[in-house]
Amino acid sequence: MARPEARWAPPMRDGVSASRVAVTAEPGTRVLDFLQARMPRVDEWAERLAQGEVLDALGQPVPVDAACAQGEVLWYWRRPPPEPRVPFEIELLHQDAHLVVVDKPHFLSVTPVGRHLHETVLVRLKRLLGIDTLVPVHRLDRETAGVLLFSVQPADRAAYHALLRERQVHKVYEAVAPWRPELSWPLHCHHRLVDQPGERFMQVQVEAGVPNADTRIELIKRLGDRPGPGPGEWAHYRLTPVTGRRHQLRVQLNALGLPIAGDRIYPTLLPDVPPGTAPDYQQPLQLLAREIAFIDPFSGRPRRFCSQRTLQWAR
Repeated sequence: MARPEARWAPPMRDGVSASRVAVTAEPGTRVLDFLQARMPRVDEWAERLAQGEVLDALGQPVPVDAACAQGEVLWYWRRPPPEPRVPFEIELLHQDAHLVVVDKPHFLSVTPVGRHLHETVLVRLKRLLGIDTLVPVHRLDRETAGVLLFSVQPADRAAYHALLRERQVHKVYEAVAPWRPELSWPLHCHHRLVDQPGERFMQVQVEAGVPNADTRIELIKRLGDRPGPGPGEWAHYRLTPVTGRRHQLRVQLNALGLPIAGDRIYPTLLPDVPPGTAPDYQQPLQLLAREIAFIDPFSGRPRRFCSQRTLQWAR
């Protein structure tokens, strides 16, 4: 008989929620064999089972010699390699029963991915507030700083996602990029952005066809020559995206010959730093999510949140 799946989840551990996996192996297969086949990169499943670190749907430790049951659910906690601590803090801008808003620093991933677990906004925020149900309403790249929204209650998420889907959220970004005197401002950019398959997935490409990315770009001020990579003059820009494609602002500025200062993906994809090694914190991507505004779907009141950070090249 299949073991019952309870509406239960293990508590957080230092801000990290447990991961869940549904058993798809044939009944009678050892849990150990299933886990080793499902996640072969993890080489200590036998140790985790022996230490009671794998739980069933009722919160009971799974024995080392246990057999799989049809429809079973297992819980476990990730064990990533050591992570260098990102030496910048998230700033809490707002908190209520539905919404948490933070000011994200550069270099901090929004959610756990790959080798980033503890050094993410989500885990730091869960640890700070003790709220296990937090989920980001939208995303920012790890290299991008600025305003970031989190939903508190699972039942509320659809309402916030609907605002984004229906383009009822006003976002403003700032960036530092080269100055091109032949361009006229403001500029309204329409491009077709296409994700690339396989090993090229990191770089979004501009292709011919019906545009799916729309951004207004304005000049804030010219900055003159600055020390750093690349010769020539730089400028401070205001970016107002209408759409929300992956890497949209980075790709569109690059397509104009204005790659953002500090960008390690556009125009050239640079290798990531080795695991356990800290990046060069003196060279952040010069892209900031400055402002976000919308009508709150629960109170009906206008909301507007602004980052208190500044781009170091624009100071």
